[in-house]
Amino acid sequence: IASGAGLVLLAPLMGGVALAIWLHDRGTPVYSARRCGRGDSEFTMYKFRTMVLNADRIGASSTGNRDPRITTVGRFMRATKIDELPQLINVARGDMSLVGPRPNIGWEVASYSDEERGLLAVRPGITDLASIVFADEGAVLADHPDPDLAYEQLIRPWKSRLGLVYAHNASVSLNLRIIALTLL
Repeated sequence: IASGAGLVLLAPLMGGVALAIWLHDRGTPVYSARRCGRGDSEFTMYKFRTMVLNADRIGASSTGNRDPRITTVGRFMRATKIDELPQLINVARGDMSLVGPRPNIGWEVASYSDEERGLLAVRPGITDLASIVFADEGAVLADHPDPDLAYEQLIRPWKSRLGLVYAHNASVSLNLRIIALTLL
């Protein structure tokens, strides 16, 4: 219900964002990528495209704020998290929840420890504790010569820990607090 209402209420904003992306380079405004969800099932996650066309084929998977592949519109969307709005479609489809550990790429999930596999016991979400703590992830990775290595060593272990804290303590009250902190 919340995702459906969000899609209806945010449709004008989402339409304007899609138009701005399209006007920038005449490319598709939505980026879709395979992610692992509950029970390690794969699904297609949607986001507004914040990088140049085919950016996933050039450069690192992880991106710092100064990555030249990020478009001008994309920088604004990343800073405001507007790029995440199409994931309301994933919530409506049942692939994701509003709150839950962020879904990861298959190769990341393949490297999970036995403990981290516990992240796959809950539905992934648009926001979580790690989304709040690492809201400035791009700034953390900006000065590293190898952003993928920096992500794997500095950020992913903490994201996993925070995701597991959520998975072990999930409640309506915690969800509401995470949503409130995300909006702030």
